[in-house]
Amino acid sequence: MSKMDSVYGQGKDNYMFKIRLKSTLLVIWFVILTIICLFPIYILLVNATRSSVDIAGGFSVLPGGYFTKNIHTMFHDEPFKSAFQPFYGYRNSLIITCSATFLTVFFSAMTAYGIHVYDFKLKEISYTFILVIMMVPVQVTSAGFIQFMIKMNLHDTYWPLIIPAVAAPGVVFFMRSYMKSSFPLDIVEAARIDGSGEFRTFLTIAIPMMKPAIAVQAIFAFVASWNNYYTPSMILIGGEKHKRTLPMMISAISSNDKVYDYGVNYMCIAFSIIPIIIAYIALSRFIIAGVALGGVKE
Repeated sequence: MSKMDSVYGQGKDNYMFKIRLKSTLLVIWFVILTIICLFPIYILLVNATRSSVDIAGGFSVLPGGYFTKNIHTMFHDEPFKSAFQPFYGYRNSLIITCSATFLTVFFSAMTAYGIHVYDFKLKEISYTFILVIMMVPVQVTSAGFIQFMIKMNLHDTYWPLIIPAVAAPGVVFFMRSYMKSSFPLDIVEAARIDGSGEFRTFLTIAIPMMKPAIAVQAIFAFVASWNNYYTPSMILIGGEKHKRTLPMMISAISSNDKVYDYGVNYMCIAFSIIPIIIAYIALSRFIIAGVALGGVKE
């Protein structure tokens, strides 16, 4: 072996060592981040199996033996029985969340598609106006929104919690950014040549190509709507318990000074996050597929 081959082989070994070291460090870092993200959920589940005395006594990473008792107390003992009603809470939250999530991702995708595909005079101005709306906090317009809903006799209904989800400027911004990098306009032109209508092109071509972006925003919209307490607490002011969402029920239990059973409180919260976990598991495969497809070059 010549000296040049020896130097080349040593350089190659050093390069491979650096690659393996970098990969190992990245894996360790991502494992740490995963533990940080999942640790609060794990502690929530652990506390749901402990008694109130044990929780007040200090921190523990080991489950307790009060899982069955906490569930029984949640469903059969007061004030949990009347304040936390999972059937009504799941029903109401699912109606609002699923409807709002669908409207958010569908109409945001349609808006982003229109801005990306079509050329018109006010195109950039319209997009800038949408971005400006992102800077307006919900709290600024909440008082006027409530007064408007009361005048329209829509308070204490679910419509004010669903219909406004059509306007989601943050989702539009994400969708358009995704389309600019992953949706070539030549596909639209080819569909038009083949005789496809504009709306049909959007449904049959744009929507399938935007599945990863739609899945990501659907998860975010679902979680935001499911955990939303601020707006429902202002709209659902009639006091009927069967109309409350799960966050409203959790808040009613947590704010009750007479409730001291922290284990049951954690159990109620654990029940409330089950749909979020299911939604993520159901939509995460589209995200993974999108990352895999994005890494393949023709």
